[in-house]
Amino acid sequence: MDGVLPLYKERGMTSFDCIRRLRQLLHTKKIGHSGTLDPNVSGVLPICVGNATKLVPYLMASGKVYAGELLIGQATTTEDLDGEVVDTKAVAAAIPEEQIQAAMAKLTGDITQIPPMYSAVKVNGKRLYEYARAGETVERPQRQVTISKFKMTSSQYDPDKQVQRVRFEVHCSKGTYVRTLAVDLAKELGYPGTMSSLTRLKSGGFELDQTLSLADVEEEVNNGTITNYIFPARFVLQDYPQVELTADQWKLVQNGGWLKATALNHDEKEIVLLYDGEAKAVYKKVGANYKPATMISVK
Repeated sequence: MDGVLPLYKERGMTSFDCIRRLRQLLHTKKIGHSGTLDPNVSGVLPICVGNATKLVPYLMASGKVYAGELLIGQATTTEDLDGEVVDTKAVAAAIPEEQIQAAMAKLTGDITQIPPMYSAVKVNGKRLYEYARAGETVERPQRQVTISKFKMTSSQYDPDKQVQRVRFEVHCSKGTYVRTLAVDLAKELGYPGTMSSLTRLKSGGFELDQTLSLADVEEEVNNGTITNYIFPARFVLQDYPQVELTADQWKLVQNGGWLKATALNHDEKEIVLLYDGEAKAVYKKVGANYKPATMISVK
Protein backbone atom coordinates (compact mmCIF):
# COMPACT_ATOMS: atom_id res chain seq x y z
CA MET A 1 0.00 0.00 0.00
CA ASP A 2 1.49 3.31 -1.15
CA GLY A 3 -0.06 6.75 -0.91
CA VAL A 4 -1.35 9.42 1.46
CA LEU A 5 -4.21 8.99 3.90
CA PRO A 6 -5.77 12.28 5.09
CA LEU A 7 -6.42 11.57 8.76
CA TYR A 8 -8.57 13.55 11.17
CA LYS A 9 -6.56 13.80 14.38
CA GLU A 10 -8.79 14.12 17.41
CA ARG A 11 -7.94 16.19 20.49
CA GLY A 12 -6.22 14.35 23.29
CA MET A 13 -3.96 12.28 21.03
CA THR A 14 -0.38 12.90 19.97
CA SER A 15 0.55 12.62 16.31
CA PHE A 16 2.65 9.57 17.19
CA ASP A 17 -0.37 7.96 18.88
CA CYS A 18 -2.02 8.14 15.46
CA ILE A 19 1.01 6.62 13.73
CA ARG A 20 1.16 3.78 16.26
CA ARG A 21 -2.52 2.90 15.76
CA LEU A 22 -2.31 3.13 11.97
CA ARG A 23 0.67 0.76 11.92
CA GLN A 24 -1.56 -1.77 13.67
CA LEU A 25 -4.54 -1.16 11.40
CA LEU A 26 -2.65 -1.09 8.10
CA HIS A 27 -0.13 -3.78 9.07
CA THR A 28 2.92 -1.79 8.03
CA LYS A 29 5.68 0.08 9.84
CA LYS A 30 6.41 2.32 6.85
CA ILE A 31 4.22 5.24 7.90
CA GLY A 32 5.03 8.89 8.55
CA HIS A 33 3.12 12.12 9.13
CA SER A 34 3.64 15.51 7.56
CA GLY A 35 3.82 17.92 10.46
CA THR A 36 3.06 17.32 14.13
CA LEU A 37 -0.17 18.52 15.69
CA ASP A 38 -0.14 19.22 19.43
CA PRO A 39 -2.33 16.89 21.54
CA ASN A 40 -4.94 19.60 22.14
CA VAL A 41 -5.18 20.47 18.41
CA SER A 42 -7.52 18.62 16.07
CA GLY A 43 -7.77 18.49 12.32
CA VAL A 44 -6.07 17.43 9.10
CA LEU A 45 -2.97 15.24 9.50
CA PRO A 46 -1.81 13.76 6.16
CA ILE A 47 -0.31 10.30 6.72
CA CYS A 48 2.21 8.91 4.22
CA VAL A 49 2.18 5.15 3.70
CA GLY A 50 4.79 2.97 1.98
CA ASN A 51 6.81 4.68 -0.76
CA ALA A 52 4.79 7.85 -0.14
CA THR A 53 6.86 8.46 3.02
CA LYS A 54 9.33 10.06 0.60
CA LEU A 55 6.73 12.79 0.04
CA VAL A 56 6.81 14.03 3.66
CA PRO A 57 9.08 17.05 2.87
CA TYR A 58 6.74 18.17 0.06
CA LEU A 59 3.68 17.89 2.27
CA MET A 60 5.39 19.73 5.12
CA ALA A 61 6.41 22.55 2.78
CA SER A 62 2.80 23.26 1.85
CA GLY A 63 0.83 26.04 3.48
CA LYS A 64 -1.63 25.35 6.29
CA VAL A 65 -5.07 26.73 7.20
CA TYR A 66 -6.35 26.82 10.78
CA ALA A 67 -9.46 27.91 12.67
CA GLY A 68 -8.85 28.92 16.25
CA GLU A 69 -9.91 30.94 19.25
CA LEU A 70 -7.97 33.47 21.32
CA LEU A 71 -8.88 34.08 24.95
CA ILE A 72 -7.95 37.67 25.79
CA GLY A 73 -7.31 38.46 29.45
CA GLN A 74 -5.03 35.68 30.64
CA ALA A 75 -1.69 34.11 29.67
CA THR A 76 -0.32 30.62 30.39
CA THR A 77 3.11 29.01 30.43
CA THR A 78 2.34 27.03 27.25
CA GLU A 79 0.36 29.73 25.37
CA ASP A 80 -2.64 27.37 25.40
CA LEU A 81 -5.04 26.00 28.02
CA ASP A 82 -2.71 23.12 28.96
CA GLY A 83 -0.41 25.46 30.87
CA GLU A 84 -0.55 27.24 34.20
CA VAL A 85 -1.93 30.77 34.28
CA VAL A 86 0.94 33.23 34.72
CA ASP A 87 -0.70 36.58 33.96
CA THR A 88 -4.18 38.08 33.97
CA LYS A 89 -5.64 41.47 33.11
CA ALA A 90 -9.33 42.28 33.19
CA VAL A 91 -10.88 43.37 29.91
CA ALA A 92 -13.03 46.12 31.38
CA ALA A 93 -14.97 46.77 28.18
CA ALA A 94 -15.42 44.98 24.86
CA ILE A 95 -12.54 45.56 22.46
CA PRO A 96 -14.01 46.97 19.22
CA GLU A 97 -13.87 44.65 16.22
CA GLU A 98 -12.20 47.35 14.15
CA GLN A 99 -9.34 47.50 16.64
CA ILE A 100 -8.93 43.71 16.53
CA GLN A 101 -8.92 43.69 12.73
CA ALA A 102 -6.30 46.45 12.65
CA ALA A 103 -4.06 44.44 15.02
CA MET A 104 -4.49 41.37 12.81
CA ALA A 105 -3.40 43.37 9.77
CA LYS A 106 -0.12 44.19 11.58
CA LEU A 107 0.53 40.47 11.97
CA THR A 108 -0.16 39.63 8.31
CA GLY A 109 2.58 39.16 5.72
CA ASP A 110 6.19 38.19 6.45
CA ILE A 111 6.72 38.26 10.21
CA THR A 112 9.32 37.11 12.73
CA GLN A 113 8.36 34.62 15.41
CA ILE A 114 10.14 33.30 18.49
CA PRO A 115 9.06 29.69 19.19
CA PRO A 116 7.38 29.15 22.57
CA MET A 117 9.36 27.39 25.30
CA TYR A 118 6.84 24.56 25.18
CA SER A 119 7.67 23.48 21.62
CA ALA A 120 9.68 20.75 19.88
CA VAL A 121 12.33 23.12 18.47
CA LYS A 122 15.84 21.93 19.34
CA VAL A 123 18.45 24.20 20.94
CA ASN A 124 21.87 22.65 21.59
CA GLY A 125 20.49 19.20 20.85
CA LYS A 126 17.67 19.48 23.38
CA ARG A 127 14.02 20.26 22.73
CA LEU A 128 12.66 23.49 24.17
CA TYR A 129 9.90 21.74 26.10
CA GLU A 130 12.57 19.72 27.92
CA TYR A 131 14.17 22.96 29.15
CA ALA A 132 10.74 24.32 30.07
CA ARG A 133 9.79 21.24 32.09
CA ALA A 134 13.08 21.55 33.97
CA GLY A 135 12.29 25.16 34.78
CA GLU A 136 15.04 26.46 32.52
CA THR A 137 14.85 29.25 29.93
CA VAL A 138 17.19 29.46 26.94
CA GLU A 139 17.62 31.86 24.06
CA ARG A 140 15.33 30.78 21.25
CA PRO A 141 16.09 31.15 17.53
CA GLN A 142 13.91 33.54 15.56
CA ARG A 143 12.18 32.29 12.45
CA GLN A 144 10.61 34.01 9.48
CA VAL A 145 7.11 32.89 8.54
CA THR A 146 4.44 34.16 6.17
CA ILE A 147 0.87 34.87 7.25
CA SER A 148 -1.08 35.21 4.02
CA LYS A 149 -4.46 35.67 5.72
CA PHE A 150 -5.44 36.40 9.32
CA LYS A 151 -9.10 37.25 9.76
CA MET A 152 -11.58 37.42 12.60
CA THR A 153 -14.67 35.22 12.24
CA SER A 154 -16.38 36.27 15.48
CA SER A 155 -15.83 38.10 18.77
CA GLN A 156 -17.60 37.66 22.08
CA TYR A 157 -17.13 39.71 25.25
CA ASP A 158 -17.94 38.24 28.69
CA PRO A 159 -18.68 41.12 31.10
CA ASP A 160 -18.90 38.80 34.12
CA LYS A 161 -15.46 37.19 33.66
CA GLN A 162 -14.07 40.32 31.94
CA VAL A 163 -12.47 38.36 29.13
CA GLN A 164 -13.00 38.42 25.38
CA ARG A 165 -12.92 35.50 22.95
CA VAL A 166 -11.92 36.07 19.35
CA ARG A 167 -12.40 33.33 16.80
CA PHE A 168 -10.15 33.50 13.77
CA GLU A 169 -8.95 31.82 10.59
CA VAL A 170 -5.30 31.91 9.56
CA HIS A 171 -3.52 30.85 6.36
CA CYS A 172 0.18 30.43 7.03
CA SER A 173 3.48 28.98 5.85
CA LYS A 174 5.19 25.95 7.33
CA GLY A 175 6.84 26.50 10.70
CA THR A 176 4.24 28.97 11.94
CA TYR A 177 3.33 28.75 15.62
CA VAL A 178 -0.35 29.68 15.67
CA ARG A 179 -0.27 29.71 19.48
CA THR A 180 2.35 32.44 19.35
CA LEU A 181 0.46 34.33 16.64
CA ALA A 182 -2.66 34.35 18.82
CA VAL A 183 -0.71 35.50 21.89
CA ASP A 184 0.98 38.23 19.84
CA LEU A 185 -2.45 39.44 18.72
CA ALA A 186 -3.47 39.83 22.36
CA LYS A 187 -0.23 41.72 23.06
CA GLU A 188 -0.97 44.09 20.16
CA LEU A 189 -4.27 44.83 21.88
CA GLY A 190 -2.53 45.42 25.23
CA TYR A 191 -3.54 42.24 27.02
CA PRO A 192 -2.18 38.81 27.94
CA GLY A 193 -3.67 36.08 25.78
CA THR A 194 -4.01 32.32 25.39
CA MET A 195 -4.96 30.19 22.42
CA SER A 196 -8.06 28.40 23.72
CA SER A 197 -8.88 26.25 20.67
CA LEU A 198 -7.29 25.24 17.36
CA THR A 199 -8.27 23.04 14.42
CA ARG A 200 -6.22 22.52 11.27
CA LEU A 201 -8.57 22.90 8.32
CA LYS A 202 -6.12 22.24 5.49
CA SER A 203 -2.67 20.70 5.06
CA GLY A 204 -0.79 19.17 2.15
CA GLY A 205 -3.65 19.99 -0.21
CA PHE A 206 -6.16 18.03 1.92
CA GLU A 207 -9.19 19.62 3.56
CA LEU A 208 -11.20 18.64 6.61
CA ASP A 209 -14.06 17.05 4.64
CA GLN A 210 -11.60 14.62 2.99
CA THR A 211 -10.35 13.17 6.27
CA LEU A 212 -11.07 9.90 8.04
CA SER A 213 -10.96 9.42 11.80
CA LEU A 214 -9.12 6.42 13.27
CA ALA A 215 -12.52 4.78 13.82
CA ASP A 216 -13.35 5.37 10.13
CA VAL A 217 -10.02 3.85 9.10
CA GLU A 218 -10.68 0.76 11.19
CA GLU A 219 -14.11 0.36 9.61
CA GLU A 220 -12.78 0.74 6.06
CA VAL A 221 -9.96 -1.75 6.75
CA ASN A 222 -12.51 -4.27 8.03
CA ASN A 223 -14.64 -3.67 4.93
CA GLY A 224 -11.63 -4.06 2.63
CA THR A 225 -12.21 -0.59 1.16
CA ILE A 226 -9.42 1.45 2.77
CA THR A 227 -7.54 1.77 -0.55
CA ASN A 228 -10.40 3.96 -1.78
CA TYR A 229 -9.17 6.61 0.66
CA ILE A 230 -5.45 6.40 -0.08
CA PHE A 231 -4.42 9.22 -2.42
CA PRO A 232 -1.61 8.54 -4.93
CA ALA A 233 1.63 10.52 -5.04
CA ARG A 234 0.45 12.17 -8.26
CA PHE A 235 -2.40 13.86 -6.37
CA VAL A 236 -0.10 15.11 -3.63
CA LEU A 237 2.28 16.60 -6.21
CA GLN A 238 -0.42 18.09 -8.40
CA ASP A 239 0.93 21.64 -8.04
CA TYR A 240 4.17 20.62 -9.78
CA PRO A 241 4.49 20.29 -13.58
CA GLN A 242 4.02 16.63 -14.50
CA VAL A 243 5.68 14.86 -17.43
CA GLU A 244 4.76 11.43 -18.80
CA LEU A 245 7.92 9.48 -19.65
CA THR A 246 8.55 7.32 -22.66
CA ALA A 247 9.65 3.72 -22.08
CA ASP A 248 13.27 4.63 -22.90
CA GLN A 249 13.24 7.61 -20.53
CA TRP A 250 11.73 5.45 -17.79
CA LYS A 251 14.62 2.98 -18.10
CA LEU A 252 17.06 5.84 -17.56
CA VAL A 253 15.11 7.16 -14.57
CA GLN A 254 15.03 3.70 -12.96
CA ASN A 255 18.82 3.87 -12.84
CA GLY A 256 18.90 7.45 -11.58
CA GLY A 257 19.85 8.83 -14.99
CA TRP A 258 19.77 12.50 -15.92
CA LEU A 259 17.40 13.79 -18.61
CA LYS A 260 17.86 16.70 -21.00
CA ALA A 261 15.48 19.59 -20.43
CA THR A 262 14.90 19.84 -24.19
CA ALA A 263 13.79 16.21 -24.31
CA LEU A 264 11.22 16.85 -21.58
CA ASN A 265 10.18 20.19 -23.09
CA HIS A 266 10.23 21.87 -19.68
CA ASP A 267 12.22 24.58 -17.95
CA GLU A 268 10.74 24.65 -14.43
CA LYS A 269 12.89 24.24 -11.31
CA GLU A 270 11.28 20.92 -10.33
CA ILE A 271 9.05 18.50 -12.24
CA VAL A 272 7.23 15.26 -11.45
CA LEU A 273 7.97 12.33 -13.74
CA LEU A 274 5.12 9.92 -14.46
CA TYR A 275 5.12 6.48 -16.03
CA ASP A 276 1.86 4.70 -16.80
CA GLY A 277 0.15 7.59 -15.00
CA GLU A 278 1.97 7.04 -11.70
CA ALA A 279 4.36 9.54 -10.11
CA LYS A 280 7.78 7.88 -10.06
CA ALA A 281 10.20 10.68 -9.20
CA VAL A 282 10.72 14.38 -8.67
CA TYR A 283 13.58 15.79 -10.76
CA LYS A 284 15.23 19.19 -10.39
CA LYS A 285 16.84 21.28 -13.11
CA VAL A 286 20.62 21.66 -13.15
CA GLY A 287 21.88 23.64 -16.11
CA ALA A 288 20.45 22.08 -19.28
CA ASN A 289 19.52 18.83 -17.54
CA TYR A 290 17.20 17.39 -14.92
CA LYS A 291 18.59 15.15 -12.19
CA PRO A 292 16.89 13.12 -9.42
CA ALA A 293 15.67 15.03 -6.37
CA THR A 294 13.37 12.38 -4.91
CA MET A 295 12.89 8.85 -6.18
CA ILE A 296 9.38 7.74 -5.20
CA SER A 297 9.35 4.33 -6.87
CA VAL A 298 11.59 2.56 -9.38
CA LYS A 299 9.16 -0.29 -10.01
